[in-house]
Amino acid sequence: QVQLVESGGASVQAGGSLRLSCAFSGSRFSRFAMAWYRQAPGKTREKVAIIATRYTTNYADSVKGRFTISRDNTKNTIALQMNSLKPDDTAVYFCNAGPDEYPYRPDFWGQGTQVTVSS
Repeated sequence: QVQLVESGGASVQAGGSLRLSCAFSGSRFSRFAMAWYRQAPGKTREKVAIIATRYTTNYADSVKGRFTISRDNTKNTIALQMNSLKPDDTAVYFCNAGPDEYPYRPDFWGQGTQVTVSS
């Protein structure tokens, strides 16, 4: 069974940076597309960034140019580098994994990590 564990969430001021990490276990990591989603209070969960098995990426318009998703197939991890953070980025961030196909539909989810951005 796939397990995903996020880390790196914190409270930061607007304009700051954070790096989230997600550790994958329980299956062959290189076969999965991976993604970060987030859910802000009172809002629906939304896609932030996706990285395919061949390292192609896709971002939500709201984070383009500020966030970067990456994967390390030797360590079975993904990361989300978040720069120029805004209060609107405040949310619980979830790592997930799914088949490498379009459209992407996650099958496995982590527990989430809280990111709070203050103005």
